[in-house]
Amino acid sequence: MDTKYLDIIKAPVITEKSQIAKENGQYTFKVDPKANKTEIKLAIEKIFNVKVVKISTINEKPKKKRVGRYTGLTNRSKKAIVTLAEGQTIELG
Repeated sequence: MDTKYLDIIKAPVITEKSQIAKENGQYTFKVDPKANKTEIKLAIEKIFNVKVVKISTINEKPKKKRVGRYTGLTNRSKKAIVTLAEGQTIELG
């Protein structure tokens, strides 16, 4: 497996909402903000050996954070909601 695919997919998103979506064959991942849908699809298919049907992406804006009197922003990020072909699953952790 090529390491560039592992650079695109950062981590799975484990929330209540993503667990409910998992029952419908949809999995949510944090991905590289520069990656496009084609690159994400190829990376998921190579890493997990599954067939991807659809991908939706969400750009998350940075949030304001304070440390003492200084304010700054968190890093921007991107989420991808991946829909798999019927009957396929991804085993996370």
